[in-house]
Amino acid sequence: MIMDKLKNLAKNYNIELSDKQLDMFRKYYEMLIETNKVMNLTAITEFDEVITKHFIDSLSIAGVYSEILQYSDDNNDDNNVDNSIFKLIDIGTGAGFPGIPLKIAFPKIDVVLMDSLNKRVKFLENVINKLELSNIVAVHGRAEEMARNKEYRECFDLCVSRAVANLSTLSEYCLPFVNINGKFISYKASDIEEEVNNANKAITTLGGNLTEVKKLSLPETDIERAFVIIDKVKKTPKVYPRKAGTASKNPL
Repeated sequence: MIMDKLKNLAKNYNIELSDKQLDMFRKYYEMLIETNKVMNLTAITEFDEVITKHFIDSLSIAGVYSEILQYSDDNNDDNNVDNSIFKLIDIGTGAGFPGIPLKIAFPKIDVVLMDSLNKRVKFLENVINKLELSNIVAVHGRAEEMARNKEYRECFDLCVSRAVANLSTLSEYCLPFVNINGKFISYKASDIEEEVNNANKAITTLGGNLTEVKKLSLPETDIERAFVIIDKVKKTPKVYPRKAGTASKNPL
């Protein structure tokens, strides 16, 4: 059974998915494929591939950031768990990756999904409602503008992004959302060294500190994933992010 594959692959990251969570992933897949017929959400449509390249890829952050594991349901009665609210924002979430899989697997986190295309946000809202997820919202907006809103600026413990942009540009989009002592973790392809070197100035300018780059292979595939882990060590200067379009045209 294909859901067994998802359950077993998730165990590679010490994630135990319940039957209820597996059913949420199944419903999510069904909505993704149905909506994909009328809206371009993903080029990957076979269930087996979606499990590996979207669901497991999204969850693989637990392999480099094990702290997130404490926000699964299994740890509700663990006296060692930090019960304070953990806030995560997914910038350029698209069809909901990695934010929705992370919310399903770790229901105790608060999640904001941000995307610049309103019809994708409407799809995400439908998924949230269908799966009856709580403490998660999808918002329509550009990162450059939303990061100037005090409701979002430097309010998050973790910012994630699988968006396709160079690391310098992504850092300007994402670091303004992260609170001091929080992290920005970027999902990247494994060949990342030159991009990381070119982004060092931007990361420092924006209040970040490049901690490390961790690489792993997605289980049962030859796909390698690199995670760029950036700590937020000081406030982002007020001039950043610059106006829409500037970060991509003229990276720091």
